[in-house]
Amino acid sequence: MGIGLKRIAIESDWRNETLRTNLWLIPAIESVAAVLLFAATLSIDHAAFHRQLSLPSWVISGSPDAAREILAALAGALITVVGVVFSVMIVTLTLASQQFGPRMLRTFIRDRGAQLTLGTFVATFFYALLVLISIGSTFVPHLSVTVALALTALDLGVLIYFIHHTATAIQLPQVIASIARDLTSAIDDECGGVGQPAELANGPSPELLQARLDRGGAVVAAPTSGYLRFVRHATLVAIAAEYGAVIRLHDRPGHFLTRGHPMATVFPPEVADKIRHRLERVHITGPLRTLTQDIAFGIDQLVEIAIRALSPAVNDTFTAMTCIDWLGDSLCRIAVDWYPQVYHRDRGGQIRLIAAPVSYERLVARSFEKIRQASGGMPAVLIRQIDALFTVLEVAPPGRTQVLLDQAALLQRLSERTVHEPADQADIAVRYQALLSLHATREQASAEPPG
Repeated sequence: MGIGLKRIAIESDWRNETLRTNLWLIPAIESVAAVLLFAATLSIDHAAFHRQLSLPSWVISGSPDAAREILAALAGALITVVGVVFSVMIVTLTLASQQFGPRMLRTFIRDRGAQLTLGTFVATFFYALLVLISIGSTFVPHLSVTVALALTALDLGVLIYFIHHTATAIQLPQVIASIARDLTSAIDDECGGVGQPAELANGPSPELLQARLDRGGAVVAAPTSGYLRFVRHATLVAIAAEYGAVIRLHDRPGHFLTRGHPMATVFPPEVADKIRHRLERVHITGPLRTLTQDIAFGIDQLVEIAIRALSPAVNDTFTAMTCIDWLGDSLCRIAVDWYPQVYHRDRGGQIRLIAAPVSYERLVARSFEKIRQASGGMPAVLIRQIDALFTVLEVAPPGRTQVLLDQAALLQRLSERTVHEPADQADIAVRYQALLSLHATREQASAEPPG
């Protein structure tokens, strides 16, 4: 039950992410709300016009011509501000693409503050236009005109918020922290199944199934090209169970699929053709990667900012160190809880799907390799990477420390080759020895018999 709910939650997260990463959904929803509000206020105005009720004293009154002039001025001003807001967003996206990299645009496009601001002005303009059209030769929707003025006053507050929000959002530390928060949320979603009761085990062993797939499995080619964004594992298990088959995936979310190239292997081979035609709806591909089922994408975003900062054209050491700090924070969570599910079983306990998740060791390597390669001769960056490894080592369980030691050794060797100042080399060596001492202490503590 718990695992099923987790799968539903992950698919829901993917759908929410798809809906969130656009600039039309929120304005469309607010425009529909504006139409409903107009229908409500107009019905009250018609009732007041026919003397069925009386409007409060604070409702604005006036002639039809005066109402038309007010609403025409409001509509013109609002559409002008919409153009300004849209221009600011385009400039923000351009700066983000140049400074942070094109893959950072997703962070700004999915920003709720910008979407709500754009939607609020569009909806108010739409409402004012509807009220303007409803004015007759003698009929004046006084309540609707008053509401239009109130919405315009609200828009001024939203505009001030938008200016403040944009000025804050484009600051590099804020961008890095936002990416790190999204990464932490994705890690929590992927690690949510840890501690669930073990599935019923039945049927052939994983080793036997792997041998059968290698020896007699039929290869299924990718139907389309693009980045694999989402895999419906539960649907794949149901399809495999329906045909009494086993499916082994070659790629995980985040990998690029090339049309016509191997995507999966199916055993027995005689059902491969039937399964091939059903894979399109369980493998979602697209031109961009997302964090759903692909936490390596969040790590790659932080790494990209760091190596851009370390480039000779930018030479921003502190930004790189900020990225390393957040990477270390994420790896502390991954080191403790990252145990991705490889074998997916049906209700009878038989393995029906063999996935290809990213390993803990690979996530650690992704976090440090490219930054290390770009940080030669930079003692401050090398020290910060060793410090991050030290932090992760403090919480890493037994069996998950070797990759940390390997990365630290690579950093130490890099410093010996590229750092020419003896004092800087000594600082790096001190940090490295502290990491080795921590590992030795933990190994000794784990080897001692309890109490």
